[in-house]
Amino acid sequence: MTAVPATAREWHLVARPNGWPTAEDVALREVPVPEPAPGSVLVRNLHFSVDPYMRGRMNDAKSYVPPFGLDKPMEGGAVGEVVASAAEGLAVGDHVLHNLGWREYAEVPAAQAVKVDGTLAPLSAYLGVLGMTGLTAYAGLFRTASFKEGDAVFVSGAAGAVGSQVGQLARIKGASRVIGSAGSDDKVRLLVEEYGFDAAFNYKDGPVAEQLQKAAPEGIDVYFDNVGGDHLEAAIAALNVHGRVTLCGMIAQYNDTTPPPGPRNLGFAIGKRLRLQGVLVSDHLDLQPQFVSDVAGWLASGELKYKETVAEGIENGFDAFLGLLRGDNTGKMVVSLGR
Repeated sequence: MTAVPATAREWHLVARPNGWPTAEDVALREVPVPEPAPGSVLVRNLHFSVDPYMRGRMNDAKSYVPPFGLDKPMEGGAVGEVVASAAEGLAVGDHVLHNLGWREYAEVPAAQAVKVDGTLAPLSAYLGVLGMTGLTAYAGLFRTASFKEGDAVFVSGAAGAVGSQVGQLARIKGASRVIGSAGSDDKVRLLVEEYGFDAAFNYKDGPVAEQLQKAAPEGIDVYFDNVGGDHLEAAIAALNVHGRVTLCGMIAQYNDTTPPPGPRNLGFAIGKRLRLQGVLVSDHLDLQPQFVSDVAGWLASGELKYKETVAEGIENGFDAFLGLLRGDNTGKMVVSLGR
């Protein structure tokens, strides 16, 4: 076991961004490493997650999750090794998933740590395909969108961690057609050649509505929205009667300083009897056992594939987050802190 150092680094939010976050909004600080209090464990983080929702937590605005505090460490999913324990049921050497990322060492209450099995999948997979992003895809498609066999499904941001899993789950469960949008030709090829999408397009190549109509001439039944903006407007136009939309993310407008124009064709939702519903993974934790069972099986069989974009070293954590917001990642964006 590695000796526990006296100090370690963590990322603090020091100012509220206006538009795109900048290096002046954050600081990488050296802090003392604590002894775990009774009922807690000290975890050496091996990987932490950067996710689009974290941009919203940088704002001092009322939302479904509290904002990050100023001059305090940011938070997010992380997986690591217990290096000291003052809690029953968790021993030194155990690997745990928790929500105190953005730092090298974390003192985690045992009630907020979930033991994970590194033999089932690589530990970083618990931040993506087997983690909250995976459960978001699973719940958002099967529960929120009420997916059924034969549905035609369109996914925006389809090469990202959530989108790539949504499309593959739809294919595995018998979608009639799976269409994805992505921001580069390489990502488009990945969707079709590796993930088994029936069609995909680069949204930078022309109007989304025109490209979607060409990819799905008979319309779509389900739209899984990770982008918002012109993608949502195009999907509303393409949806068939009784179509369903899962509103998962709107990364296209997270850094806007003025409100975006809403979908200009929302009136179609009346005649088509559409259902647009948001999804938050925290509402669907009851699906966790079934989700892990299903997804682990599909990973083992090779039916489900996933990719990660890995930034090495805590010092690159903020750049990885900015890269995620720009769409530089393919699959889950993870910051790895080494073994």
